[in-house]
Amino acid sequence: MIHEILPVGLLECNCSVFGDETSREGLVVDPGDQIDDVLEIIERHGLHLKAIIITHAHIDHIGGAQKLKQATGAPVYMNLNDMELQKGLDRQAAWLGVEPPEPVAIDAPARDGDRLLIGATELLVLHTPGHTQGSISLWIPAEEKLVAGDTLFRDSIGRTDLPGGDGRQILRSIHDKLLPLPEQTVVIPGHGAKTTIGREKRENHFLRPGVPR
Repeated sequence: MIHEILPVGLLECNCSVFGDETSREGLVVDPGDQIDDVLEIIERHGLHLKAIIITHAHIDHIGGAQKLKQATGAPVYMNLNDMELQKGLDRQAAWLGVEPPEPVAIDAPARDGDRLLIGATELLVLHTPGHTQGSISLWIPAEEKLVAGDTLFRDSIGRTDLPGGDGRQILRSIHDKLLPLPEQTVVIPGHGAKTTIGREKRENHFLRPGVPR
């Protein structure tokens, strides 16, 4: 499977472009900004975009979704528990001192257990609330990859001090949904370097035994 990761925007959100080499179906996760660069990747691989997935409705992950939707016609998927955040993008923009992005309509819910196909490759939606109430992760069994949004990072977890955050809830999400995945699973976080499930089990201070959840 084609997979390119592009850090986009002021906060360098990891935007993922996936594509099937045979069918040329594609999918983009978290198009927060720099949509011209995202479109260049799509065009270079000759992809037909089947879906735009938002892991959560913070501006750095959703800010470019409308521009990408207009350019490709692809539907936007997001967990509906983040609708209030999505409606408040003007306020989020003010926090960062940037121009508000174009609002985007959500075309389909991304619910726990939903399955998406890109060619023959299945992507499974995991609802992993805690960073926000609608946070999701995408598990791709055939690739042994997890797109974790801002739920799990190398040596860290997502912040929970913003509206909709819950510290114990994010730990439950990680322990119940993510850590049971195979240890060799490559984790693509919302920002920063990749890691693996096994490494975070061993090294992540936030996930050590005894931390309340």
